[in-house]
Amino acid sequence: MIFESSSPAQTLAIAKKLGAQAAKGDVYCLSGELGAGKTVFAKGFAKGLGVKTDVTSPTFCIVNEYAGRITLYHFDVYRIESVDEMENIGYIEYFYGTGVCLVEWGEQFKELLPKNTRFISIKKIDENTRNIEIKGLKLNDNTGD
Repeated sequence: MIFESSSPAQTLAIAKKLGAQAAKGDVYCLSGELGAGKTVFAKGFAKGLGVKTDVTSPTFCIVNEYAGRITLYHFDVYRIESVDEMENIGYIEYFYGTGVCLVEWGEQFKELLPKNTRFISIKKIDENTRNIEIKGLKLNDNTGD
């Protein structure tokens, strides 16, 4: 399914709805060029999980953990260069655990992602407009605002 967002507020709302539906053990792969809105999406997703703290990009620390109704593990694997590095950060415990993983640039390690991973792609159309494509999930309309 593809959504068109014409503002950061719309992107937040779409992501919040998706986060509200997330379940223990879910893994989401988030892709998009730099500046496409991945961090905005992550903030909305976290809100949907009930995260109260500010969500920031984990670019330099690789993974940030947030408490919500389900623990959110927000990864940025852009700087990871090998499967060995992924093993060193303990990806198996995260990807196959009881939290929810949101993995930016995860397509670099597609072979490590669980079979039921959902893929979210954000494409920048212009300064304000984004196309958000979600594969592997039907978004419920009855999950709140």
